[in-house]
Amino acid sequence: MFLKKGFKVKVLSGKDKGKDGEIIQIDRSRDLAKVKSINMVKKHKKATKENKGGIITKEGFIHMSNLKKNIDPKTKAKKWYLD
Repeated sequence: MFLKKGFKVKVLSGKDKGKDGEIIQIDRSRDLAKVKSINMVKKHKKATKENKGGIITKEGFIHMSNLKKNIDPKTKAKKWYLD
């Protein structure tokens, strides 16, 4: 299945099963994708002179086999046909 940045997708499995989002980054060598506000993970950052430390929440990668292209409910067509 061909996915690219900007596609609307639905999560098929995992803790965020059933949620929709937009692809914001793809790693083709490992078949992974980051989806906006899906698979949120906490990252502990050490404080430096420039940046304040703390716990940062950001998106984690999801394997592309766990994603499906979203279908537009109004036209019953896949979104990528409309772009």
